[in-house]
Amino acid sequence: APMAAGPAPDPRVLALAARVAEGSERDVPGLLLKLKEILSSASLGHQESKKIKQDIYFYDLIHYCLLVLRQDCSRLHGGWATAAQLAEIISHCCVGLEVKEDPEEFHKKFLPSAIDNLLFLGRRLQARFIRAIKDEERQDFLRHFQTVTDAICWLFGGHIQLTECVLQNDHFLQLLITDNVETAVTVMSVLHSILGVNSSVLLQVGEEILHSVLDELVYKLSSSTNPVVGNAATKLLLLMAKFCKQLLKLLATRYKGLNVLLSKQWTGKGFDRDLSQLLDLLYLEQSSGKGEMQRQHQAACIIQATWKGFLTRKRLKKLPQAVTTLQRSFRAKREQELQHLKKQKEDEALKLQMQLQRQRAMRLFHERQLALLEIIHPSQMSKHMQEMEVKSALTIQRFWRGYSARRNFHQQKQSLREYKAAVIIQRAACKFLEKRRRKRTLSPWKDPKGLTDEQRLALQQKVDDYIKLHPASQMSEEMSKELHTQAQEKLAQFLLRSRLDQRAAQRRETLLAQVNTDVELLMNAPRLAEITEKDLAVFMSRSVPVATRAKESHSAMLKHTRWPWWKKLGDEFEEDDVIPDDALNAELGSLFIGGRK
Repeated sequence: APMAAGPAPDPRVLALAARVAEGSERDVPGLLLKLKEILSSASLGHQESKKIKQDIYFYDLIHYCLLVLRQDCSRLHGGWATAAQLAEIISHCCVGLEVKEDPEEFHKKFLPSAIDNLLFLGRRLQARFIRAIKDEERQDFLRHFQTVTDAICWLFGGHIQLTECVLQNDHFLQLLITDNVETAVTVMSVLHSILGVNSSVLLQVGEEILHSVLDELVYKLSSSTNPVVGNAATKLLLLMAKFCKQLLKLLATRYKGLNVLLSKQWTGKGFDRDLSQLLDLLYLEQSSGKGEMQRQHQAACIIQATWKGFLTRKRLKKLPQAVTTLQRSFRAKREQELQHLKKQKEDEALKLQMQLQRQRAMRLFHERQLALLEIIHPSQMSKHMQEMEVKSALTIQRFWRGYSARRNFHQQKQSLREYKAAVIIQRAACKFLEKRRRKRTLSPWKDPKGLTDEQRLALQQKVDDYIKLHPASQMSEEMSKELHTQAQEKLAQFLLRSRLDQRAAQRRETLLAQVNTDVELLMNAPRLAEITEKDLAVFMSRSVPVATRAKESHSAMLKHTRWPWWKKLGDEFEEDDVIPDDALNAELGSLFIGGRK
């Protein structure tokens, strides 16, 4: 939008504001860096420079710079270098800027906010520099840190009222409380610039801030041995003592052993001139009627300053952890409340569902009752009602007994738990005793002794000798074929011999059967005085004895079929043409057919 009444805005600023408004969030930091070129085109203090700064402030480009500094600068295009350049642009825009519309907002809100953002950026750069490992990264972060501190000095150099704002800011005290030499010297140089711009600013701030700054300076003198740190701290104390008598009195009364510390620890370190001036001022102040009690008080103040500095560092180091713990507990409590609400809703839904199911079950029960009443004959109604009462009573009794058993179980749960614990302990003790008993019976395992080099060589020699005496047999293809042929021939000879042996055994069995048959016939033959020609024919022909024996077997079978029923008990399940083996053995035991029994 064009300005109300006055000259036209700078076209470069107007074009840049349009590009920033239309561009993406990622491109905004790169576009804002062009403000440096626009500012450097006009000479400092010139009317054109003031007009450009007014246009930049009017189109909120400085506000965009402050918003960018609040972001994660490591993700910006150009990284921390871009953030340091933006801090420099903010300081140069604000110095020499004359705001005509609402100047109170600019001086009381915008400038303190700019100081706060720059100090916060300095803290992040200081932390990155301390954590950096590579020398190149450390140099880059230190250079960016010095650029930001120079921007802060330039800003409160153009607006003196900001010196009090810088000292009252918590970020400045945290920047000063550090053990790193490079950043500590840089911050002390900023404090030196503040005192050079406004020497009475320490009397305008609160007593707590003043004591914190003095405590930190005295702590650095007492704990550090670096001459650079000692020189910077000494110059600051000397500047405070020269500019304000009240601060010199405070140094002499609050830190009574400071002159002894300075003379013993920092004499001959390269800044004796400033050191001697500070010691003279302190001795002059102490010589005005202060004795041994004042020196003791000063020593106590130094101890307190050291201890307070230590506590402050410790508290600041624990601050992120405390914030993390607070956030974790808050989130856990919120999650617990959400879980409780969720569980409460589920219980209510479950109760409602159970109530609906109970109503549905009651409705179905009444419908069944009505259907049964319609089906049952009136004469059977009393009997049916009696049965229903019995079933209802049994159901009530069953539920009551279940409820009583559950209640008794819950009452006896502790004793049951103790009983189970005792059982578990007893089981573990029994297992332990059993393992110990087994370990006692078994002999302890002894690891085999390792072989020495001489024993290993002797065993290797024995193995080689055995291999030489018993070489492995290797057979060629011709030898394997010849061995196969021999095996086939021997197998054929064995099968032939087995057939011949089988025929000879069969012949022997036949002859033995014939001899047995003849013996039986002779034993059953009549005496010689009673023999006839017919009996003689039985022994003369080989077929006649067989026929005779078959006839006797047939007679035995006929005789068996004519037995009475009491002799054939147990033969009911046998076939009609099957004769018991005992009877056949008694009658046919000596009959041989075909040479076999």
